[in-house]
Amino acid sequence: MKRALVLLCACLAFALVSPVPTPAAPFLVSGSIEPQKLIPPPPSADSLVEHAEIEVILNLQLARTPAQVARAQQIQNEDVFVFGSDALGPWFTSTNLPKTAQFFAQLREDFTPVGHLTKKTFNRRRPPFQDARIKPCVEFSDTSSYPSGHATQSAMWAALLSEIFPDHAAAFAARAAETRWYRVIGGAHHPTDVEAGRILGEAEARELLKNPAVQEAITELRAEAAHFLHKKAA
Repeated sequence: MKRALVLLCACLAFALVSPVPTPAAPFLVSGSIEPQKLIPPPPSADSLVEHAEIEVILNLQLARTPAQVARAQQIQNEDVFVFGSDALGPWFTSTNLPKTAQFFAQLREDFTPVGHLTKKTFNRRRPPFQDARIKPCVEFSDTSSYPSGHATQSAMWAALLSEIFPDHAAAFAARAAETRWYRVIGGAHHPTDVEAGRILGEAEARELLKNPAVQEAITELRAEAAHFLHKKAA
């Protein structure tokens, strides 16, 4: 009993003198992005545009191949390393680049609330809940469809990765476009959902790049990747 009390006192003393870790400051400042001013409202229900989008999705569904199904499912579960390695190569991993992993994890914490709030504002239903003929080949739930979160994050990733690896900017842009297209092919989003996501993601990236802390981080991430880029070139 006496020993337990000694240990308890020691733990309390350690807690009192040990500094409390300071949470990382957000890269994306709250309120710096106003999505409603960036993207228009989605097409209204039963509008001509809405019906046209449903027809596009149904035609893509009819022509969908097994390879496209597999790619749509891979893209649904992508992270920045799956996304970036398509342009940079298999060396682009969280194991090789822990600072890069930490940076993009923090970004996700910053931009996810913006996306969720925007979705709640517009509250558009996903295609399969608008037309029972649509059978997605990816997982989906009855959550707001507009703007597409995958399209938002891929646009932001492409812009930021292009700052770190400018020689691959065109490949990142093409990869973001592929993400958008496969969210429509998969049946989880309308074309206007992914276009709104692109606009929002690019706006977030522009805002992030104004932040000196982001610019400092980008310099560090270039240095972290330099060895692997040099090795690949050799």
